[in-house]
Amino acid sequence: MAIDRHDQRKVLEEAEANAIGTEFLRVDLLPPQVGAQTKDLLIQYVDQRILFYSKESPEKVREIRRRTDELQTALWNVILPSVRSQPSATMALVTSGMNDVLNAQGYVQAAWWNRIPSTAWSLMIAIAICANLLVGFGARNFKKNIGLFMIFPFVISVSFFLIADIDSPRDGVIRIESRNLLALKGNLSQQMEASTSATTKK
Repeated sequence: MAIDRHDQRKVLEEAEANAIGTEFLRVDLLPPQVGAQTKDLLIQYVDQRILFYSKESPEKVREIRRRTDELQTALWNVILPSVRSQPSATMALVTSGMNDVLNAQGYVQAAWWNRIPSTAWSLMIAIAICANLLVGFGARNFKKNIGLFMIFPFVISVSFFLIADIDSPRDGVIRIESRNLLALKGNLSQQMEASTSATTKK
């Protein structure tokens, strides 16, 4: 259960990076001034998405979510006038790409909220306690085999630790890293620098 959720979060991080990268290219179809403004907002948006995957305090996480919501609203509002004034298949493509960007963030947030339910934890703890009690009840020569007797509780403890760690995408040892978003940020920065250099030469 925890591993499936972990893998899902990794896949959604990749999908979010792809959605943002695709929309960054599609905004070239917008009027130049609107396209440049949208690209600048997308780069700021990528920064916030990278911060979302970092280990932060609850207060900082709330600030990241607030800033993300603000940027989503700004991104939608900046393309809306062009879409309304020039309804066409091209504008529909830009709108669809922006919709994918916004939806991707929602899917990621839902996946991060989707944790192992407390009832499942309670059941696992009850099974572990019963299993350890049965092992202890059936143990023979406890003093001579104390090492073997402690193996089972140790294995259970390590298993619980790994399950809890994998189920905590932001905290712990095993975390979801924003590798695709970081790679995207580097790529977008290079594109913006190249575009600026070309404009300067003209």
